[in-house]
Amino acid sequence: MCVWVNKAGGSTWQFGEHFAKWNPTGSVESLGDEYQRMRWLRTRFPCPEPVAVVVEDDGEMLLTEALDGLGAVTDTWRARPETAVKAIAEGLRRLHALETYDCPFMVDVPASPLDDTVLSHGDACAPNTILAADGTFTGIVDLARVGLADRWFDLTIAAMSLEWNYGKGYEPLFYATYGIERNEERIRFWQQWWNSST
Repeated sequence: MCVWVNKAGGSTWQFGEHFAKWNPTGSVESLGDEYQRMRWLRTRFPCPEPVAVVVEDDGEMLLTEALDGLGAVTDTWRARPETAVKAIAEGLRRLHALETYDCPFMVDVPASPLDDTVLSHGDACAPNTILAADGTFTGIVDLARVGLADRWFDLTIAAMSLEWNYGKGYEPLFYATYGIERNEERIRFWQQWWNSST
């Protein structure tokens, strides 16, 4: 069953307890990179168990075990947006609290002395959070960009995606659950960067 298709022609398929992710040659994200990041992250944070990656002339395929739960923008959680928003914020707070001294990866975004460097998801949009049946955070997916980056990069992208997926008005709940005051300067910087880069 196909569960996701992206603008670059990639797709994700579910086969029982496994997911197969396909990206055509020339995709902006490497599934080989995602496989390496998942192997590193898996012992530190809840994410899918990588099984194998295959590279062919026409593209790459990544096979992973499934996480228990449903994505934060499935119909179940679109109907309960407050629960989903809290889980997204909780997941990012936990991810950002991890030690970074041994992380070998960087997120490909601008760096500056203003950065509050954390272990970043790199694409912290709402669909990349998985929730358990009781609405609690289960894990994260789509990990090709995981690495060190400014905390406000993840927070800004996640907050922007709340409106895209649930409508307006959920940012205050997101920041309150994460436990941080808005940094308008950093939010403005990352919004401008995102809008000029995507």
